[in-house]
Amino acid sequence: MTTRSAVTVCARYGRIVASAWITTRPTAGGQSRYRVMYRLGGRESMPRYAGSFSTKREALARKSWVLGELAALRVPDLRLVDERASSPALSDVAERWQASRVDVAAGTLQTYRVALGRVLPRFGDQPIADIDAQTVADLVAELHRKGLKKQTIRKTVSVLAMVLDHARLQPNPARDRLTVKLPREERRHVQPPTAEHVEAVVRLLPKRYRLPALILDATGMRIGELEALTWGDVDEPRSRWRIATSKTGRPRWVSPPSLLLDPVLDLCPRDDRHPDRRVFEQVTSERLRTALTRACTAAGVPAFSPHDLRHRRVSLLHLGGMPWARIGELVGHDDLVTTARTYTHVVADERELDYAELLV
Repeated sequence: MTTRSAVTVCARYGRIVASAWITTRPTAGGQSRYRVMYRLGGRESMPRYAGSFSTKREALARKSWVLGELAALRVPDLRLVDERASSPALSDVAERWQASRVDVAAGTLQTYRVALGRVLPRFGDQPIADIDAQTVADLVAELHRKGLKKQTIRKTVSVLAMVLDHARLQPNPARDRLTVKLPREERRHVQPPTAEHVEAVVRLLPKRYRLPALILDATGMRIGELEALTWGDVDEPRSRWRIATSKTGRPRWVSPPSLLLDPVLDLCPRDDRHPDRRVFEQVTSERLRTALTRACTAAGVPAFSPHDLRHRRVSLLHLGGMPWARIGELVGHDDLVTTARTYTHVVADERELDYAELLV
């Protein structure tokens, strides 16, 4: 049995037209095989083979692809569909890539997982050979419509690019700058919160978040550094903490105000302070951010993040006359230009907080 379809690629009357068809033949086991054949048309009338399939559905899909290639005046290249058929799914490649990243910190791996959480639900089951630059551009447009910030979208595309690099997909569609465009976004001007706003917000925070928020304000620590702090990092005799700088991995010492040290020690009995046990066990970066946002709304003040408290501390240290090199050392900056340009601001309120009163 033979079924035929034709696509005309030559308008001249009398020429053989390009066509594709399916033939059926029985197998030794009494089953049927569906063979896809095609003819280029024009002066060539020799039938060509385009694959054999156990189901008619697969054969129809192959025939449809062949007809599309003929309509585009291309000779069907079966190597393309063979590569696509053997191409692994993006989710499988992403899993292997994450397992290979033994060179990064746990916090970085978490960033990768969050970024992939935006990508895999959309086309995790898709073969990587089917992912092109337009696919990535469509992803960027979708994330932008959802209201994600430019930097968040940039990180998402960057993680996708690293996954496809791991699969040795060349050219890498996530690195196609002609097609993949990040949304235009006005640069956010950070305005550190005033002492009055911080006090109003801290008073409305759940009790377990007050001390961490005040420590961020007093030390300029990153939220990830506070989250990772363990009792093995606490040097109680010298009233200081060893901080593994999340950007460089190089440790530094931080000395919080004395008013905040005893409340931290009271969080855990001395006998239970295992070196690997986290100091702030009930606090995560996401929970603290959410708590601050809700408290800002309840207090009726402009919203600020844990990182904005770091900006406030650096600005206050600069206004207090501390040298740039010392500021960089305290907050874990290698590039003092970044410290000067990005983290210093004109603050309207240079007052320090009354930590003892806010902890009551």
